Amino acid sequence: MALFSSLTPVFIAIICVLIGVIMKKTNGEKEKRDTKSKHPSRPWVDEDLKDGTDHPLEEEEGDEEWQGLEENVAHVPFTGERYSETEMIKRSQTFYELLNKRRSVRFLSDEPVPREVIDNVIRTAGTSPSGAHTEPWTFVVVQNPDLKHKIREIVEEEEEINYKKRMGDRWVNDLKRLRTNWIKEYLDTAPYLILIFKQVYGRLPNGKKKTHYYNEISVSIACGILLAALQNAGLYTVTSTPLNCGPQLRVLLQRPANEKLLLLLPVGYPKKDATVPALTRKPLEDIMVVM
Repeated sequence: MALFSSLTPVFIAIICVLIGVIMKKTNGEKEKRDTKSKHPSRPWVDEDLKDGTDHPLEEEEGDEEWQGLEENVAHVPFTGERYSETEMIKRSQTFYELLNKRRSVRFLSDEPVPREVIDNVIRTAGTSPSGAHTEPWTFVVVQNPDLKHKIREIVEEEEEINYKKRMGDRWVNDLKRLRTNWIKEYLDTAPYLILIFKQVYGRLPNGKKKTHYYNEISVSIACGILLAALQNAGLYTVTSTPLNCGPQLRVLLQRPANEKLLLLLPVGYPKKDATVPALTRKPLEDIMVVM
């Protein structure tokens, strides 16, 4: 009995240790389950590329007041072009064949491009529809060699970090097969860089903020029209979304705080020895569903 009494504290200590080990293991497994259930962190996400449409303006600036358009916009007669079925089919096929030749070209020549062409393709992009006709886009055209090189320095510095730390192995490996990296020579050689900024809000004559509805979608549509206009003019580009470069480029180009960089397009002619990846596009049956 005396022996049992002397061993009781030892047994209690052992039991306490075992309970502690079991609880620690249980908590560890719970933490692992919680970690797996959470969305993986995405440090490469660029705040400038997030659509702020669903974020209401501050109460004192977002009241129901005049937004810059007449209360009742006048309507005028409209007559659109109408073609015969044969002509429609022919035109749609011809336009498809033109745009099907569009490729992302990273090897651009420094051969000069007429400035009037750039003006016209941006005018064309400006015909894009937009939420409540707010036209929330700014197209910044850069042709100064020194400014282009500063843009390249900013982009390459951030892109190297993106490739090595932010983007993750899967993304980097997917890009590796296309032979892309953080070196952007075309930012120097292309005769023009077009930087497309989305205006997340505007300003009313009284200085208050003006809501720009669906600014992300509106500017994205304008970018698509711009790409088609460039292809139609015989110019080439590569769609570049320089992650985490927006704030620096905004300061460099002296753009206001309501503008956020969405896309950067180097524009020019392909080099004589330019190459592109041998890619194919999905067939119609894979991209269209008829109900």
